[in-house]
Amino acid sequence: MAATKPGKSAKSQTQRYKMHVKKGDTVQIIAGRDKGKVGEILKSIPTQSKVVVKGVNIRTKHVKPQQEGESGRIDTFEAPIHSSNVMLYSTKEKVASRIAYTFTEDGRKVRMLKKTGEIID
Repeated sequence: MAATKPGKSAKSQTQRYKMHVKKGDTVQIIAGRDKGKVGEILKSIPTQSKVVVKGVNIRTKHVKPQQEGESGRIDTFEAPIHSSNVMLYSTKEKVASRIAYTFTEDGRKVRMLKKTGEIID
C-alpha cells in the first residue's frame, strides 16, 4: 500500500495548474484586503496556483534569536495570493484587463490584453 494520506494520490499533490500570469507581469489585485493595488509578480507557484506580488499581502513574522548574543527580530514579507485574485494590468493605459491568446505573424502564441489589444509576451 502507498503511504499517502487518505483521499490523496501522489499525482494530485504535484499537479501544476495553468495560470494566466507569469513572473515579471504587472498585475492589479481584484479581491481581498489589498483590492486595487498594482504590483509586479516576484514569484509564481504553479503547484498551488498562487503568486507573490511585490508590496501586496504583507505579513509579519516574529523570529526568535538563534544564537547566543543575537537579538530577536520582526521580519516582513509578501505572502502568496491565489492567481484568480489578480488581473493583468496595462501600465500604458492604466487599466486592468482579461487576456486572450493570439498568434503573431511569425506563428508565435502570445498573450494579448482584451481591452487594449496590447501584446504582453
